Amino acid sequence: MQYISTRNKEYGHTAAQAIAQGLARDGGLLTPAYLPRLPKNALNDLCKMSYQQRAVYVMNLFLEDFSASELAAFSAKAYGPDKFDTPAVAPVHTLEDGLHCLELWHGPTCAFKDMALQMLPHLLTASLKKTQESKTVCILVATSGDTGKGALEGFKDVENTRILVFYPKDGVSAIQELQMNTQEGGNVGVCSVYGNFDDAQTGVKKLFSDEELREELANRGYFLSSANSINWGRVLPQIVYYISAYCDMVRDEKLEMGDLLNICVPTGNFGNILAAYYAKEMGVPIGKLICASNSNNVLTDFLTTGVYDRNRTFYNTMSPSMDILISSNLERLLFAVTQSDEEVRGYMEQLAASGRYQVSDKVAGRISSLFAAGCCDDANTQRVIGEVYDKYDYLIDPHTAVAFDVLARYRKETGDETAALVVSTASPFKFCDNVLGALGHKEIASGLGVLDQLSEATGLNAPKPLASLKDKTIRFDQSVTKEKMVDMVLGMLD
Repeated sequence: MQYISTRNKEYGHTAAQAIAQGLARDGGLLTPAYLPRLPKNALNDLCKMSYQQRAVYVMNLFLEDFSASELAAFSAKAYGPDKFDTPAVAPVHTLEDGLHCLELWHGPTCAFKDMALQMLPHLLTASLKKTQESKTVCILVATSGDTGKGALEGFKDVENTRILVFYPKDGVSAIQELQMNTQEGGNVGVCSVYGNFDDAQTGVKKLFSDEELREELANRGYFLSSANSINWGRVLPQIVYYISAYCDMVRDEKLEMGDLLNICVPTGNFGNILAAYYAKEMGVPIGKLICASNSNNVLTDFLTTGVYDRNRTFYNTMSPSMDILISSNLERLLFAVTQSDEEVRGYMEQLAASGRYQVSDKVAGRISSLFAAGCCDDANTQRVIGEVYDKYDYLIDPHTAVAFDVLARYRKETGDETAALVVSTASPFKFCDNVLGALGHKEIASGLGVLDQLSEATGLNAPKPLASLKDKTIRFDQSVTKEKMVDMVLGMLD
């Protein structure tokens, strides 16, 4: 299978080349030339497999230059018991008949990014060998909260790699920031950026297109790659958990094979829900894809009107991983729907020039037939956390609460009572202060005392990776403007 740029499909890349490179040289996103369909009876076969085996099966459809034995070794390491606290890896929790929750936060950083970022280092290092790359890879990451820690943990002390994470100063939760700034490993770096996530993400993209920087790094024996979801090696493992969830629900008699399942995903950069779209296109009986946004509702507006406009107020919310106005992976959806690199290139040029573009009525109609969308502000986010806990004795984080709220309103407005899966993207213990507030607590403990306070309030234990933060030392505390990010890169690689 070849991988092509969303902005120029003339040149093909192998899977290994696409993963090693991360971002296309023209600024586009490398994406499969076609989506493979699941063979007949594949879902029945997958129902009998473990999560690790399902990962091998699905990824093997896309990675022709990787052997099944290689992928099996990677999957065993990425999703083994030393990484995830449940054998199910990504368990489905049923709240009531027709309402289910896919828990993607049982990994080492307690967020859904672990599902891909525990696999990506194996795929990337193998790709470097397959492409006979002699230079050390320098991985640059912009994070709105969870990707940074997930990438740092995944690439910690991985041979022939360096990783530098940029996050928006004052734009992540206190625990997310502490997770990153206490990260262990001799090849890691962390720096905050003055501004919001889009400033950090735009800064990283500029670094990738900086020919002078690329040449300087090459002279020093380095080349750039990405662990953000612009890298196909990030998106592919996410497809696995949607296929796996459907199989688990059939196996556990929560669905019959062939029943439709609506999926509601809290998303900012569009990678998570894009993976669900790919699973649907591969043949999983997924009905409506429901995109849930917080007050930064640029995706809600686009999916309902066909107009993408980032020229709007940016909000720092209690669901910071969704505080994004430039949703990079939407470009892959546009390419899938239009099948035109020229059309996508035009939209991206408009976005860069004016911060806005409008798709054709045909494209907008196709997208609206696949997706529904809604948004939820902070007040309703806290309300939903409390309501879900009171009704189901089930604790959720603010991102997951956004999805529950959007799903409830979608059902009320449309009358669509198809079985639904809400994607839970982070442990509630990563956002203790807001969760405690939702449970009615007026006085919130300082520092990591909030972990104990939430445990006492709910009778739940904080996940071990978060509880262990009490014993960690802060290693990183630098802040820069986005114009100075290049200096951080060069300084790290001196």
